[in-house]
Amino acid sequence: MTSESMKKVKLDIVGLSYSQTQSGAYALVLGEVNGRRRLPIIIGAFEAQAIAIEIEKMTPSRPLTHDLFKSMAETFHINIQEIIIYNLVDGVFYAKLICSDGKNTHEIDARTSDAIALAVRFNAMIYTYEFILASAGIVIEGNDFLFLENMDSIAKEPEADTIPTSTSKQGYGDLNLEELKQKLQEAIAEEAYEKAARLRDELNKRGKS
Repeated sequence: MTSESMKKVKLDIVGLSYSQTQSGAYALVLGEVNGRRRLPIIIGAFEAQAIAIEIEKMTPSRPLTHDLFKSMAETFHINIQEIIIYNLVDGVFYAKLICSDGKNTHEIDARTSDAIALAVRFNAMIYTYEFILASAGIVIEGNDFLFLENMDSIAKEPEADTIPTSTSKQGYGDLNLEELKQKLQEAIAEEAYEKAARLRDELNKRGKS
């Protein structure tokens, strides 16, 4: 890969809502800092709850798994400096924690959802590489806002950290290229990033055929 494709890109959490494509799962949207690209990732309900609770500064009656991890790490003077979403293989994102005890730095493999749940607890930076954002990102117009929906009703079944798939009941095979492009812009304007990702994939598939 070129040095440009391996350039680190800083991300923020800009959205968290029910998944439109997978029952019981949630769509986490990461946004390029000082940029217009968004990276939607499907995560499990438990991890969505863990991220939302920390963002909203809620205190559970007993520590969640990610809170326990933080307490243990702090007890042994380990800090998470940053997390990196470093690969995307067959629709699955891969991430790692960059940890330090003040003397040595170590990389620890983690699911992307777990890595982000820990990042918000350690105030760690979130990064990905340019090639991932270029292949799986959505370009938007205007600004985003953070949206957290119905956290009290989140179930506990974890799902894989994946890109939104094209398994939605809504097909796009009957639409021409101009109609697809128009629907893509409408989805982006509505901040429906899962739908936008499916439309983008359909356009890319048409371009290769």
